[in-house]
Amino acid sequence: MNPASSSQTIQNSPIPLPTGTAEPVPSLLASIGAVGISSIRDTLSCHNHSKDFAYARGDYLRSRVLVMGIVFSILTPLWVLIDLIMLPPSTLAYTTPGRFFLMAGLITTIFIAQRSRSRVTRIRVSAGLLIALPAAFYALVLLTLPPGNAHHLAGYGFIPFLLVATLSIFPFTLAESALAGLTLLGLHLFSQHVAATWMTPAGWEQIWLLAALFIVSLTANYFHLGLLLRLYREATHDSLTGLLNRGAMAHHLQQLRAAHPAISMSLLMLDMDHFKKINDTHGHSVGDQVLRKFASILRQHVQASDFIARYGGEEFVVVLLGKNKQQALAIAEHIRQQAEQAHVYDHDGVAVPFTVSIGVAGFRLAETFDEAARRADDRLYQAKKKQRNCVVGV
Repeated sequence: MNPASSSQTIQNSPIPLPTGTAEPVPSLLASIGAVGISSIRDTLSCHNHSKDFAYARGDYLRSRVLVMGIVFSILTPLWVLIDLIMLPPSTLAYTTPGRFFLMAGLITTIFIAQRSRSRVTRIRVSAGLLIALPAAFYALVLLTLPPGNAHHLAGYGFIPFLLVATLSIFPFTLAESALAGLTLLGLHLFSQHVAATWMTPAGWEQIWLLAALFIVSLTANYFHLGLLLRLYREATHDSLTGLLNRGAMAHHLQQLRAAHPAISMSLLMLDMDHFKKINDTHGHSVGDQVLRKFASILRQHVQASDFIARYGGEEFVVVLLGKNKQQALAIAEHIRQQAEQAHVYDHDGVAVPFTVSIGVAGFRLAETFDEAARRADDRLYQAKKKQRNCVVGV
């Protein structure tokens, strides 16, 4: 998705009221409610997250998968010693091979995560495996356990509790965490059925404890992902327009090229014409309106998969994915026309028109963002020198 989605998914904290002023209580409550609803929507699933944030969350998630995978890999063989002491030989015949398979699965999970830099789907799969493998091992032990031997499983009943607590470590969405948590709750109910503790006071106490821990993990996911969204927004986006900043644009394109080296891309370098004159004539607040209006035009007239950034001052850059130079020239011309037809109003209600000059360049094989940007900037300079309010892409 484009940066517009990121600007929608991340809500800024309410601005403190100046000393001596008071907002009416109903209005304040409505504002708090609106922020809360939007924040829940942002953390409920990843559908509203932009592609650039998906890469950032993927890297963040990957580092935690690697750490927890190593921790689980160390604890798994150590638990074999406890099994040798506590379990009868007939039960060891099931648990010992299961732990070796679990160990192999955890090592595979670490390998997938290690090799999945910039591959968001693989990272999410590795995170799911980290939770699913111990749960599957526990379920297998319960299914193969001879009747009447459940009391020998020392520490096994702790597995669902450990995994539910582990959910809070990751920046999972509420939907992802809920799916995992409800599955683990079902696993625990099955273990109670095997151990014949279902519908007993001790069984109800364990269910209540696991459910409470599940709610705590969901709450931690909500704040964890919300904080990650906020910090990401502040670090990578322009505060005025909500678009990516220059550094974030280059970083995410580097990640994209690493994951898809053969992808076709074109770059538009755009600069507002006579922007200093707008600021001098109408004031900087009107100039800010012009920048926000133009950012809105860019969002509306490029695809969700494209990248948009404020390059600096009144200069913007758009990277079009899967577009050749002729297609990029047509899109640039359409943006120029939309800007020419748009306007904002100054403080006296007078319409303030604006125009834009655009330079276009296609990415060459193995070319970096800075190299393509320099060529597009040269063509932007030609557009400015030529007549302004035009597109150059020779």
